[in-house]
Amino acid sequence: MRIGMVGLGKMGMNMSKRLIRGGHEVVAFDMDAARVAEIAGEKGAGAGSLGELAGKLAHPRFVWLMVPAGKPVDDTVDALIGTLEKGDTIIDGGNSHYKDSVRRGAALKEKGINFMDVGVSGGVWGLDEGYCLMAGGDSDTFGRIEPALKTLAQEDGVLYCGPSGAGHFVKMVHNGIEYGMMAAYAEGFDIMEASPYGVGLDYEKVAHLWNRGSVIRSWLLELAEDAFKKDPRLSGLTGYVEDSGEGRWTVQEAVELAVPAPVISASLFQRFRSRNGDSFADRLLAALRNEFGGHAVKKKA
Repeated sequence: MRIGMVGLGKMGMNMSKRLIRGGHEVVAFDMDAARVAEIAGEKGAGAGSLGELAGKLAHPRFVWLMVPAGKPVDDTVDALIGTLEKGDTIIDGGNSHYKDSVRRGAALKEKGINFMDVGVSGGVWGLDEGYCLMAGGDSDTFGRIEPALKTLAQEDGVLYCGPSGAGHFVKMVHNGIEYGMMAAYAEGFDIMEASPYGVGLDYEKVAHLWNRGSVIRSWLLELAEDAFKKDPRLSGLTGYVEDSGEGRWTVQEAVELAVPAPVISASLFQRFRSRNGDSFADRLLAALRNEFGGHAVKKKA
């Protein structure tokens, strides 16, 4: 396939490279010309504008967006509309709210342009390990983009979830669960750190041990092991933990549906509290976000 990629941040850059290495042709655009040049160095094609990008794609075009949720997506979609034709497809692979995806899908359908929302998980490791992809939109359009999705994903790492919004809905809940899992690990290590028994514990070895047959083994524990290897007591980090939207949206959805979600809700509130303190648990949460997603951390002075 020949695919246009708009946005070459941590995710968009690696996804573009994985597509190219998988035999697809990528035409890339980013406001940072150096990033576009990097893709050109990977045997991709660069574009200096959205119009140029569309001009380098044959109809029916497929344009994948990896830009921040909200207004940046709307602005990019609006700018693309004038460059696309009926039958072309826009794919939003960012962390958009699923209700925005429903709205965008309906608006683009009126113009004859297909829309797919594809939630992407895998973080900075996806280039080599592959991604987990959750797709929403028209099933026929899904079939047309499936070859690219399979290249991006791990084996069995693609699921068609339903109509517009379904992909981002499933990704939203995925991230809410992620919040709760990370908080549980952080609390457990915090208890050990507060105990006299914690003084002699090597947390890198504890995380490694728990990934050898225990019921709480996971990739997050592997990342915790890596974080402790770099900084055994995470003393170089502050415990300030950001949230990027999906956890809030999951809690809001639970309220709207009257579904009890005490673990996910508490984990979100814990992140709010972290911004007024510096606990060991919060430092581990910050370290885990940095390990799997390359999210920025606040280092101690």
